[in-house]
Amino acid sequence: MAIGASFAGARAMTASSGGGFCLMTEAYGLAGMTETPLVILEGMRGGPSTGLPTWTEQGDLRFVLNAHHGDLPKIVLAPGDIDETFHFMMQAFNLADKYQTPVLVLTDKQILESHKSSTPYEFKDYKLNRGKFITEKQDNYQRYEITEDGISPRSIPGAGNHFVANSDEHDAIGYTNEHAANRVQQMDKRMRKLETCKAQDMAEPRLYGPEIADVTIVSWGSNKGAILDAMREFDNVNFLHITWISPFPAETVQKILTDAKYVLNIEGNQSAQMAGLIKEKAGIMVNESLLKYDGRPFYPEEIVDKLKSIL
Repeated sequence: MAIGASFAGARAMTASSGGGFCLMTEAYGLAGMTETPLVILEGMRGGPSTGLPTWTEQGDLRFVLNAHHGDLPKIVLAPGDIDETFHFMMQAFNLADKYQTPVLVLTDKQILESHKSSTPYEFKDYKLNRGKFITEKQDNYQRYEITEDGISPRSIPGAGNHFVANSDEHDAIGYTNEHAANRVQQMDKRMRKLETCKAQDMAEPRLYGPEIADVTIVSWGSNKGAILDAMREFDNVNFLHITWISPFPAETVQKILTDAKYVLNIEGNQSAQMAGLIKEKAGIMVNESLLKYDGRPFYPEEIVDKLKSIL
């Protein structure tokens, strides 16, 4: 329904926990192949299967990056608190429209079901950006035109521009085309969106604390609050908070962690998924991981104890 609404011109989103998103993965790929903007919020809880349906976890990182078969240019954002979630959701709609691809906001029950007082959100500087969105008839319109930035002109039904929204590999109009050269051109075009996004919109991860530290924490998502609370007891600890998962800020992560004396990875899953992603994308192995997967969020005291044992 959300894909259909977006195809018709509306800004559309859907939200689910990991189990519900698991059932939507075929449509995740459909939105990517038809280049239909779509915002998805995935709220992680313990899995697999029914798992811990009323508790929090961070076990879906690798899942959302590979949920569909084949390659598609997905954008994945991971806010660290309620305020970031608000702003990331606004940004996600612009990114989906601009890059005509699914944008997934990856969060968890710790954020989604917690309570927090906040000052009123300021968004007067937020500007609507619908990208290459046209509502008038154009001569020789090509919905999937090969472009340098990977983004083709997008129209909607009723504008008078003929095209086919086809889940098969297709040519510039949308007709099924399985020729080798066409496949390579269309696949490369779609994947170029990530390079354009990385150059134009990707935010770099933020480093909290002193520039030089004895221990550098790296983490993502809702662990942010507990980590910042724990750091109040130390003046020789800093924290790299990663909020963009795809595209991944490999160069910045590599530079900061290469210069670090000791890297402690903190995340809420059993297999240290972010540590694996950092190794894959940035070529850096963390020194140690503090993992938690009992359904409960991290507490500052746990992080303080871990840091004391390292220092």
